[in-house]
Amino acid sequence: MRRIRVLVADGHRVFAESMVAALAAEPDLEPAAAGSGPAALRHLERSAGAGRPFDVLLIDAELVGAGREGGDEVPEAGFLTAVRAAHPAVRPVVLAARDDPRHAAAALRAGACGWVAKGASLSRLLRVVRGVLREETHVPPVLLTAVLRELTAGARHRSEGERLLASLTPREREVLRCMVAGLGRNAVAERLFLSPHTVRTHMQNVLGKLGVHSTLAAVALARRAGLTPPDPPP
Repeated sequence: MRRIRVLVADGHRVFAESMVAALAAEPDLEPAAAGSGPAALRHLERSAGAGRPFDVLLIDAELVGAGREGGDEVPEAGFLTAVRAAHPAVRPVVLAARDDPRHAAAALRAGACGWVAKGASLSRLLRVVRGVLREETHVPPVLLTAVLRELTAGARHRSEGERLLASLTPREREVLRCMVAGLGRNAVAERLFLSPHTVRTHMQNVLGKLGVHSTLAAVALARRAGLTPPDPPP
């Protein structure tokens, strides 16, 4: 039987190596370590190319923006989304130093299959690693109610955002997608073959229809509503 391949991504080398050593003692697991998010993506890519893909990714909350004190960034805009897009079969599990229902819910929305405290027992971690491969989602019981509340609130915000996006014309929607990609006015004009003045008008219309006062707020609303950036030009 093929062993479960587990990649541990954590910037704290001692912690990562200790976890790999503990997991390696299990006969059905084959763990490895990576020290950063980019290193983890390289590991995933190389292993997939060699025909030995990883099954589970244990990723430190700090590496997905979910463990910073006072931070408002949430994982759906970054690392977890990239992992699920490039390696949809991998089951990401976030390892967190502290319980945070808002970031746990955001991680689940971004594609994480579990949220586990770094102080959890090895037996708990093993249940999660094996469970996510059975399509289970694992959240600490103490967080479950708050996480469900966050997910429900997120769904309401998404529905409201979708309603506002529906008020945009097709061209305004394309301009907003370019804004989500981080393009400035001149870059949007070049991408859509429009004049900068026309793009400026479209951007002003987008802000007005969405009821926001800045590009950043418009992009945040669009992301919450599920609007994606345009495909890169050929």
